[in-house]
Amino acid sequence: MRSLTYFLLALVSGANAFVAPRHVPTTFVAPPSNIHSGRETSSLTVSPFTQPKKRQPCGVLFMGWGPEPVWSTAQVKTNQAANQSAKSVTITVSVPPETAAEYKIPGQYVQFRLNEATKPLFLAISSPPNAENAEFEFLIKKTPDNGWITDAAPGTQVEISQVLGGGFPMQENLEGFKYDFPTQNVLLFGVGSGIAPIKAAMESGQLNVASAGSGGRTARLYYGVQTTEDLCFVDKFPEWESMGFQVVPVLSQPSPEWNGRTGYVQNCLEEDGVPIPRNSGALLCGMKGMAESVKTILTKAGVFEGRILTNF
Repeated sequence: MRSLTYFLLALVSGANAFVAPRHVPTTFVAPPSNIHSGRETSSLTVSPFTQPKKRQPCGVLFMGWGPEPVWSTAQVKTNQAANQSAKSVTITVSVPPETAAEYKIPGQYVQFRLNEATKPLFLAISSPPNAENAEFEFLIKKTPDNGWITDAAPGTQVEISQVLGGGFPMQENLEGFKYDFPTQNVLLFGVGSGIAPIKAAMESGQLNVASAGSGGRTARLYYGVQTTEDLCFVDKFPEWESMGFQVVPVLSQPSPEWNGRTGYVQNCLEEDGVPIPRNSGALLCGMKGMAESVKTILTKAGVFEGRILTNF
């Protein structure tokens, strides 16, 4: 099981964490078989959708595990560059209300395609759960194979599956006294577009982080990319800080003008240490090397392994 997990985690890369070049999910593995596959509906009449086809299970299984996708019609609402390098885009997609209602835990994902002739992408949702707002946000790395979505104009109709996966199991592992010590500190690690489900977790409120100086749960985000031009959601940094998340950008290929942290997020963690390991938890989304190194550092410091969470 461990080797399977590491194999799938190896598919995660900071450069391409949400768009699999071979259409394999990179920020998660498929959900267990007991995750629901969504309910069928004969029609949807809610604007802005045209009348979609009946939600039908696809005949292609995802690598032999996980529920089959059940497709519904969705519509691209916005599409804009996600960073200064323009190597990634953020898109918002209007989805059926019942699909929005299925999204409950940050880290969950959907399958995404233009039509039946298009091989699906596997995308973690970067917006927080909100059943009252039938829109999902995605962060997508541009590749030679996904121009159909990274270049899609507002109004483009696409097909989206039901919400899949279990997400980050925060309620089960960070709340209460499962490990005899309450969680007082949360460390978050996102590399490249692996920041997307981390963003969803931070903005969901489900981490129960308190604003700075309030005496509540503290949190620090280590966000690794190559250059400043590759940083996404920069305009969100002040908002995250005001919510109680200390944001630590880490550049592996910094310019001479960069005065912040350099190297890799795991190196920064090693330098900073874990002040209260028995009372700490962590969320990870990124490449294999980062995940293995961070987990090793945290467990050696005394963090409970069950509190080191991934969205698979």
